[in-house]
Amino acid sequence: QVLLVESGGGLVQVGGSLRLSCTASGRTFSTKAMGWFRQAPGKEREFVGAISWSGERTNYADSVKGRFTISRDNAKNSVYVQMNSLKPEDTAVYYCAASRFGSPTYASGWSGVSSYDYWGQGTQVTVSS
Repeated sequence: QVLLVESGGGLVQVGGSLRLSCTASGRTFSTKAMGWFRQAPGKEREFVGAISWSGERTNYADSVKGRFTISRDNAKNSVYVQMNSLKPEDTAVYYCAASRFGSPTYASGWSGVSSYDYWGQGTQVTVSS
């Protein structure tokens, strides 16, 4: 069992930055890839990005490439997403999730909702224009 708790959401102006954190309980955190997803009102949950268990590999949605950076600290059981150059369309509830894989080898292993076993409760990010 992995319990995930996100923090760091809030209200930010267009072009601003936020850093979200996700802290995990449990001993298996360091063996799992970790992902970030988001869900805007009336829309499906979408993949933002993910990082392998070691932190050596990352994968991002095209919509956030070059603006968002995911990192992790296994000693602190934590994963982060640094979000820069925020846009109104980034407004959503952001979720972290623990993968069933350590380092996915195919696209849906990174981005598919079904590849993730555990989810946090989400944190709201609102980008105002």
